[in-house]
Amino acid sequence: MAATLTVRRNVLSLRDTLTVAPAEGEVQIHWLGQSGFVIRTTRETLVIDPYLSDSLEKEHQGEELGHERMMPPPVCADDLRGVDFLFATHDHADHLDAESVGVILRNNPTCRLVCPASTAGTAEDRGADPARILAMRDFEKITLGGLEVEMLPSAHEEITRDENGVTMFAGFVVGLGGRRLYHSGDCVPFPELPAMVAERHPNIVLLPVNGRDAFRASHDILGNFTVTEAADLALLVGADYLVPHHFGLFDFNTVPPDQIVRELEPYRQKGLEYILLDVTDTIVATP
Repeated sequence: MAATLTVRRNVLSLRDTLTVAPAEGEVQIHWLGQSGFVIRTTRETLVIDPYLSDSLEKEHQGEELGHERMMPPPVCADDLRGVDFLFATHDHADHLDAESVGVILRNNPTCRLVCPASTAGTAEDRGADPARILAMRDFEKITLGGLEVEMLPSAHEEITRDENGVTMFAGFVVGLGGRRLYHSGDCVPFPELPAMVAERHPNIVLLPVNGRDAFRASHDILGNFTVTEAADLALLVGADYLVPHHFGLFDFNTVPPDQIVRELEPYRQKGLEYILLDVTDTIVATP
């Protein structure tokens, strides 16, 4: 099914917006900043990679790269209720944040944490009950309520595996509401990726666009797709929409929104639509 998406500017705060259930058949996508999203159908709510604290600023206080937030969290972790599934693509603290994960799981007692098996131990250390962790392996498929989920390997900036051969950095393909969504987690291009994703036929791809450079590499900051690399992948896999993310949070690891727009505009002529979200927006996919 080809995706048809609209963007709605929220009148209410995100906290209050999330108390209003989607209409029957709708899929709603809310950006939490960085790589974080809330994705809702009429029956399920999933949260991916929420970083809703200033834990990294506290950890790196006084260092050259202080990790001060450029934007406040659009919602408090304590306000995320009714969450069925919490996804973590890997164990970096801006994706698996102890101050967010522990709160969400405590307030949502039936919520399960979905993550690579390589990340499960860190998830336990950061507040997840091991009985509530769904630890996945590469190319494993599971059904979660009305969702079909498959985990794919990602390269950040290379494919890295644990002692059991499970990727350390993952992406997820989620089938929901008659559509298929791909969130790559942190990732750069690698030869197998386009065919691997194309075989899953995603309509919507959520890809990081903050890029990588020598300065960040010298400070052990792993990089991601550039804007054009993300757009090229979206075209290659046949997606209808690209939703860029992983920008606007840390001043040393971002790309200006006007640059994202400038570099993505030519791709409209190639048949790729993109949506550059603000945290006050909601993407709505209707039947």
